[in-house]
Amino acid sequence: METPHSRRMVTLDEYEWADLIDTADKVKMLADPTSQYAQTAAFAIGRSMDDVVITAATGTAKTGKAGATSTSLPAGNQIAHGSADMTLAKLLSAKKILDDADVDPSLKRYMIVGPAQLEALLGVTSVTSADFNSVKALVQGEINTFLGFEFIVSTRLAVASNIRTCFAFAEGGIKLGVSKDVTARIDERSDKSYSTQVYYCAQFGATRMEEDKVVQISCDESA
Repeated sequence: METPHSRRMVTLDEYEWADLIDTADKVKMLADPTSQYAQTAAFAIGRSMDDVVITAATGTAKTGKAGATSTSLPAGNQIAHGSADMTLAKLLSAKKILDDADVDPSLKRYMIVGPAQLEALLGVTSVTSADFNSVKALVQGEINTFLGFEFIVSTRLAVASNIRTCFAFAEGGIKLGVSKDVTARIDERSDKSYSTQVYYCAQFGATRMEEDKVVQISCDESA
């Protein structure tokens, strides 16, 4: 047998973050803020990774040997907003789409939603009741897992005219390619009055690997 192979193209971009800490500022603050700056830089690079993955999840994937073919997420893997925010029916539809595509049930499944979608789901009895869900969502104020999905809340999901683009995916459905891992440097710069520069950089990109493993869910936050 010949095992079929297919390719996806990942466009790698360089991401950089840098800021200067003046020696005079260190004295005035009576504390060295270098560590806080480093944390801020790391978080900034992390948010860029989130943005790349979110865009790739429901965007156009470049496929083929040379990456010359544009592949969109099929209409069958898109759930319309229906003038409603996140509902139990949408969660069930997302699960059914993945199941119908024979996605291995042993693979971890994730549901990426915004704060408004979490609020909407916390008002659904089936989600918050201990009879349906092992997690007491109303007590903890969050939803961990439901219908086999692990929930991740993100404020970086795209929104247009009150329509938030959420998505569900199974493990392996989206890939992050890192050609240059996160590099951190904290150095003194003689050309900047010997100020300390905090510098972070990385090179990465993402793509949707399998359309069958991704489901786009549109939610009307004005509903």
